[in-house]
Amino acid sequence: MARRLEMVFTNAAGRRSTISVDNAREDITQQEVQSAMETIVSRGIFTTSGGDITAIDSARIVATEITEIPVE
Repeated sequence: MARRLEMVFTNAAGRRSTISVDNAREDITQQEVQSAMETIVSRGIFTTSGGDITAIDSARIVATEITEIPVE
């Protein structure tokens, strides 16, 4: 099963912006995600079409299960 960490922020324009990280660890903690998001905001690491990322909105893990269907 594929796991993706999605970190959602608010940018300077007040719009939401999502940063996704593929293959998130099974044992990632809330504290690790919180710390990473705080670093992204405080250091101005990313900018968006709506300006700099200014605040943390939310975070989630998206798990996707893929089942191949054999066809001929």
